[in-house]
Amino acid sequence: MKIDRAQIVREALVLLKEVGLDKMSTRALAARLDVQQPALYWHFKNKRALMDAMNAEMMRSSHLYRVPRDGDDWRSYLRNHSVSFRQAMLSYRDGARVHAGSRAEASDVDVADRQLEFLIAQGFDGRQALKMLVTLARFTVGFVLEEQAEADHPPELPNETTSPSPLLSAAFEDYGTLSQDELFDDGLAAFLDGIGR
Repeated sequence: MKIDRAQIVREALVLLKEVGLDKMSTRALAARLDVQQPALYWHFKNKRALMDAMNAEMMRSSHLYRVPRDGDDWRSYLRNHSVSFRQAMLSYRDGARVHAGSRAEASDVDVADRQLEFLIAQGFDGRQALKMLVTLARFTVGFVLEEQAEADHPPELPNETTSPSPLLSAAFEDYGTLSQDELFDDGLAAFLDGIGR
């Protein structure tokens, strides 16, 4: 059976959703596609290259606010972009782990150029604009890494019976009432407020 690159990536993303990154192997993927493992390596030199392609497809299909839209200012764009980026990673099991360390595709250069051009037009210099985008992306990836890890292994938050510290117990009691969306929004707002000063 002849397979193409797009077919491999689509099936890899289905397998990722089913078993997670730790159990996803090229052997299991080849079996699902009814081919021998070397057929995959014809298209991808290693698993990391496959993950790069999986990430590119995740971003293309699920990250719907990659570039600024009419009416955006820098703050609304960065907020909407970050929320969309988080949702794209959350739309796949272990999505943040797939994204972390991935290499951009050639088509991403145009996206990055449009982002920088917009932020420079909003009054930032190129260096500031790039630092903002990279820092915000790393915050978002880190947040989703923790969020997805907690979903698999929910933390046991300290309380007044398990913690000797009343301050820590009270803080975690409040923390435990917040949703992941609220926690992300709070962190994102703090970042954007810092830029706006």
